[in-house]
Amino acid sequence: MLRKYESAAGSLLASPTTNTSPHNLGKVLSCASPKPARYIWIITGPAGCGKSSVARFLAKQLDLPYIEGDDYHPQSNIDKMTSGIPLTDDDRWDWLETIRNEAVRQLEGGAEGCVVTCSCLKRKYRDIIRVASREADDVVMRFVYLRADEKLLLSRVRARQGHYMKDDMVASQFAALEEPDETEQDVIPIDVSGTLDSVQSATMEQVQQIMDSHS
Repeated sequence: MLRKYESAAGSLLASPTTNTSPHNLGKVLSCASPKPARYIWIITGPAGCGKSSVARFLAKQLDLPYIEGDDYHPQSNIDKMTSGIPLTDDDRWDWLETIRNEAVRQLEGGAEGCVVTCSCLKRKYRDIIRVASREADDVVMRFVYLRADEKLLLSRVRARQGHYMKDDMVASQFAALEEPDETEQDVIPIDVSGTLDSVQSATMEQVQQIMDSHS
């Protein structure tokens, strides 16, 4: 199934074709200058980790469009989660593709980047999102993984009013969770056991370091 989405990525963020015939090559080389990087920041982690709060803060600080992943769930997914039924991989494929395409649409519309919330619990989910950065060499994608233990997240979810995520859904997310390891070098882990202010500050510090390294 993942191959289906990767094979469809050829047109994403395509750069205009440049005439590099021998006659024009010297002009191209003399006039070319590096493009400024465009950034896609994916804020990830299980329910209750603070994805929306951190993402909104980051989007405001960087003056970038904000994409709330939960808003792109089809009604069938929302109905299942409201009923306490965990989503399957098949429930998630189109949702992940929709989020990815929205991030691409923001960049194609002229945005310098965007901030996206998406749980991305499994590596193959993250791989689907990663496709957006493979067709343009000026796009930098990083996942900000908000790490917390299940007990903390359960307490936060229980404090929410009117949200469809229930206790057993948090447990199911942890059962499905594949934490990023050292082979996923585009992931920034952030501990969320502290205050929201400290989490936001730590995230901004890491993001600024990434941006400085590409400036």
